[in-house]
Amino acid sequence: MTAMPSIAPHAYPRRILLAVTGLSPQVVTETLYALAQQAMPFIPTEIHLITTREGSERARLSLLSEEPGWFHRFMRDFGLSNTIAFNSGSIHVMHDVHGNPLDDIRTPEDNEWAADYITAWVRRFTADAESALHVSIAGGRKTMGFYLGYALSLYGRPQDRLSHVLVSEPFESSWDFFYPTPYERVIQVRNNTLANCQDARVTLAEIPFVRLREGLPQRLLNGNSSFSETVRAAARGLAEPRLVLNITQGKAQADGEPIDLGPTEFAVLLWLVKRVMEDNPEVQWGRREEAEEFMRLAQTVLNPAGGEYERLYKAIEWRLNDPKALGEYFEPQKSRINKAFAAALGENAVARYQIRRTGARGASRYSLPLTSDQIEIIDADEIQ
Repeated sequence: MTAMPSIAPHAYPRRILLAVTGLSPQVVTETLYALAQQAMPFIPTEIHLITTREGSERARLSLLSEEPGWFHRFMRDFGLSNTIAFNSGSIHVMHDVHGNPLDDIRTPEDNEWAADYITAWVRRFTADAESALHVSIAGGRKTMGFYLGYALSLYGRPQDRLSHVLVSEPFESSWDFFYPTPYERVIQVRNNTLANCQDARVTLAEIPFVRLREGLPQRLLNGNSSFSETVRAAARGLAEPRLVLNITQGKAQADGEPIDLGPTEFAVLLWLVKRVMEDNPEVQWGRREEAEEFMRLAQTVLNPAGGEYERLYKAIEWRLNDPKALGEYFEPQKSRINKAFAAALGENAVARYQIRRTGARGASRYSLPLTSDQIEIIDADEIQ
């Protein structure tokens, strides 16, 4: 789906409010109220909750029941009936690897399952280019809010927002308070005192967050990666690079991730790696001597009698006395190698591996941004 232009969140056709809730489902109506009071109101087209088994039952009974049915009351009080999709199917209960619903988050395993579950929903909602996602971390356990906020940092787009709601005293933490009503409604609050809900103040505190989405590999944006795997991918750009080439298999790995290269691209990468190992990293595509050096190296990793080497030899042989033509042969190889690294690692991490160019056009030199101690060659003895 084609990405929409950068516009304000309230103007997107699909507007999603996603919240974590525990024993206080009031955060849903409190957040709705606060969003509706903004200068540019964000009225969701749908609401989704992530919660525990008990939290699910509390949300259903307090928000969606016939009585008290606080979500339906809110919709009537503010003239929003039938404009927001929210029902029992919108309440998502976290579960373990066997599909058993979680009652709470107490063990390391519970934390891992919760993180993966929350991340999966954020990834799913942000995959729709026509959606704007508003995430509330006001409810649920602190770990749930942390994972939800972190997941949005990993997958969030420019139109997505993160917030918390602040409720004035003495209404905060009162079970009987759900939103400031547009009419008098007296409830009992702490210390058995009475307060009018009409006097309550609910403030939306928007939380800035770092968006890391553009640095993630495409497979993590489209796939079913775990929370931990996604975090590792986002953090790769800060780690020491590690490139491994297996000569026998003709395969490359960077940061432990396989790099999808054809035989000729692998040979070009190996050539540049060999230059790094020999402390002479730069090559000039257009020089005959260096093209001949590459062909000799290619013979060690491609079958000299095979079709791949024959095509390579024929493509380079007639170009040997034409520097411009030689450059035109190697440029697409460089581009494919760089794209393969980007597809595997994402934009944040790929700069540590991509072939770089220096020097003026016509005398450009190419090299890898690596040192010899960042490279491992398996079966290195086979390289001549």
